[in-house]
Amino acid sequence: MKALRGTNLKRFLREYKRSRGKKREIAAMLQSVEYPYNVGAAFRLADGVGMSKLILTGITPTPPNPTIVKVGRFKDRNVVWEYAEDAGNALIDLKNDGYQIVALELTAEAVPYDELTYEKKICLVVGHEDHGITKGILDICDSAAFIPMYGKGLSLNVSVALGIAAYHIRQLPD
Repeated sequence: MKALRGTNLKRFLREYKRSRGKKREIAAMLQSVEYPYNVGAAFRLADGVGMSKLILTGITPTPPNPTIVKVGRFKDRNVVWEYAEDAGNALIDLKNDGYQIVALELTAEAVPYDELTYEKKICLVVGHEDHGITKGILDICDSAAFIPMYGKGLSLNVSVALGIAAYHIRQLPD
């Protein structure tokens, strides 16, 4: 089997996107995600899944940051992003714009990510690598979803969890 490269790869991906289309608008909020590696990975993911925007809040580092740029492969130049001083106000603005706000967090009410019903416009919220999403932000969210864990660990890396959920949503039928 021969790998696709160059023009053939671009053609293949262009045709794939045309045949599938974007059925949902996906955004993501990083609430005080501390490590630049995770932020860079989120930028690369946002580009790959075709997110409408990435919202950085709290202590989340912002571009230009050498680690974000390197891990994100310069996707901070392609992805629409903003820094919001107040995460709560930013989520309320998204709600007013018709977004369903989904926390990727382990809560008593959380359901597995693949069992949740997603609207046409979704904002996935992820939190700090150790502390998660704050209670105030969870109170604003419409629902919470989690990635089931089958080993000894309790959760995945924040950028990995965001990637699993975002690609799942991107592949859902109308």
